[in-house]
Amino acid sequence: MTFKRDAIPYLEAQNRLISQIEELEGERISLYSSKGRVLSRDIVAPFDFPYFRRSGYDGFAITENDDHDYPIDLKVVAEVPCGETYEKTLKPGETVRIMTGAKVPHGADKIIMLEQSKVAEQPGHIRLVNTQPQSNITEIGAEFRLGDVLLKKGEKIGAGAISLLAAFGVTEFDVMKQPKVAIFSTGSELVSPFDSLPDGKIYNSNEALLRTLVEEFDCMICMQEALPDDYQLTVQKLTEASQVADLIITTGGVSVGDYDFMATIATQNEVLFNKVQMRPGSPTTAIRFQDTLIIALSGNPGACFTGYHLFALPVLAKLSGKTSPVRQVTGIMAEDYLKNNGYDRFLRGTYTEENGHYYVSLVGSDMSSSLGNLHQATCLFMIPRGQVGKRKGEEVLVWLLSSK
Repeated sequence: MTFKRDAIPYLEAQNRLISQIEELEGERISLYSSKGRVLSRDIVAPFDFPYFRRSGYDGFAITENDDHDYPIDLKVVAEVPCGETYEKTLKPGETVRIMTGAKVPHGADKIIMLEQSKVAEQPGHIRLVNTQPQSNITEIGAEFRLGDVLLKKGEKIGAGAISLLAAFGVTEFDVMKQPKVAIFSTGSELVSPFDSLPDGKIYNSNEALLRTLVEEFDCMICMQEALPDDYQLTVQKLTEASQVADLIITTGGVSVGDYDFMATIATQNEVLFNKVQMRPGSPTTAIRFQDTLIIALSGNPGACFTGYHLFALPVLAKLSGKTSPVRQVTGIMAEDYLKNNGYDRFLRGTYTEENGHYYVSLVGSDMSSSLGNLHQATCLFMIPRGQVGKRKGEEVLVWLLSSK
């Protein structure tokens, strides 16, 4: 099979993909279903917090008029545990036994800590032996005022955010929809890892790889299937997926072989690009198929891994309104890599951070077909095209995939 391929730089490929994508609309969700989701709009405080004056300690509430000439004996007129109130106004000469977090009575100006109290000789009284400079009272709105932003659009919901919203009784709110992703691995040689392995076949590792990566980014897999080398079936499955998926990711079938049907399908649709000036994964292709974006990655595991992080993940991040976990930095070569390159070469590596500098090293094989280092790779780094590679100590672009 021969057709025109126009190789473009990886950055241009990324930009062409991102320009095709708009952020998904929001949807309403309940509090306990929101972990990992991303807010589609700000959430503001529905009331002051705290909404009543709150005691900071177990102790005794007193008026300002009594806060002098210690020790003092005051009449205990009530006890206020958490959740209860004293509805009268506290008067000079009186005190209320109060617990941490309880509502401070009207008229009270300070909480004397329990440790500063003793039993008084007169029944129904308490002796307070000392005071503190602070009031030990949390005032109304000390943390949030009515209308203050609690959580901003784009924030990812975690345990702390759920706790904060629960404290305000916010049980429903708007989050970004989870992108729906269809994953197809192509090739009659593929066998499910749950089946026996016939001679000449290989287990399907790319499907497992992509499924896990997509789910790690909290996206929804709406279809997942391994397709034999069958043109009509491939078109049928892509058509079905285009009706429900926000993004279709395929692996394999993008090169120039007789059975590379994804390459053929690309020629019959709107092509964004069909070759990238990179190794591994130069045949990576992107098309519009019935108005749904398809990113067709190489079937080689190393290239599939690299292509997902460079192309699919940025698309999913824009769709979901989330920040990609991949962070681009400038790194320093920890060892030589001196192969010449006709295209930019992306290597799977590991990094160490020392005094604010990132030092990168190749991990395992640099071959496109290699998958034994995927679980070890914590970064990708790029060796620019040229006659020589990069020597130890030289700077390179690095994409951090995970934290040490």
